[in-house]
Amino acid sequence: MRRDGGARQSSRTGASAVSEQAARELDQLTVARLTGAAWRHASGWEPTAAETAAAVRELREIVGDRGDLLAEVAGLLIGYYRRTAEEPMARSAAYYCIAAGASLELIPRWVQVGCSRAAAARLIPPAVPDARQELYAWPEAV
Repeated sequence: MRRDGGARQSSRTGASAVSEQAARELDQLTVARLTGAAWRHASGWEPTAAETAAAVRELREIVGDRGDLLAEVAGLLIGYYRRTAEEPMARSAAYYCIAAGASLELIPRWVQVGCSRAAAARLIPPAVPDARQELYAWPEAV
């Protein structure tokens, strides 16, 4: 019983929200690991059967049977690197995700997300200063 005399309600809603947040964070970490592994195996040219088998084996070890996460990685890679110099490598990495069992119906949605993220990244000014600008200007009083 609470101090005000009312019955105490279960906090399952809060615990559920925390566990859902933890699951999302775990999925994000898994997506990062998958992206790194797929990118590491990518060559930009037609892979051999042995290369494909090695990549698929590693991706499945990371993700198990989560075709949704494989689709997310494949779509993000295709969308983010579309029309860039890295596109062949990204498509190669995405191919490995597809071969590992990505849910094909989910890929187009993630391609759009990847395109959106790339467009947003292009809006951020570069961190490297313009070569024509002085890096440090002496104060006028010196």
